[in-house]
Amino acid sequence: MNSYFSVNDANKILPTVIKKFNHAKKAKAEVMKMERQLTSGITPTTSLEEYTIIKRKLNSSITKFYQSIEDLESTGVSLKGLDEGLLDFPAKRFDEEIWLCWKEGETEIKFWHEK
Repeated sequence: MNSYFSVNDANKILPTVIKKFNHAKKAKAEVMKMERQLTSGITPTTSLEEYTIIKRKLNSSITKFYQSIEDLESTGVSLKGLDEGLLDFPAKRFDEEIWLCWKEGETEIKFWHEK
C-alpha cells in the first residue's frame, strides 16, 4: 500500500468521495434498469434491431458503472460494498495497517478496523 489517510485527510476528502459513491450507486441503478428492460421488454415480436439497441444501451451503462467505480477508487479508498454503503480508507495506527471505515449516511470518519 503506497499511501495512507489520516483521519483528518479522510474527512477532508469525504465530501468528494461521497459524491463519487453516490454517482456509482446511480450508475448501478441504471444498469439494473437496462437489464430489466432487456429481459422484460423483449418479446417474440421484438425485432433484432430493437434488441440490439437495448443491448447497446445496457453495454454502455455497464461501462459507465465500471468507470464510476474506478473514479471512486482513484481517490485512494476501497469500495467494500456498494449496496451496503461501505468504504474503507487505508491508514496506519502506529506501525499497523488499518482501515478507516465509512458507512453511507455518516458525515465523518468515526471508526476503524484491522485489515
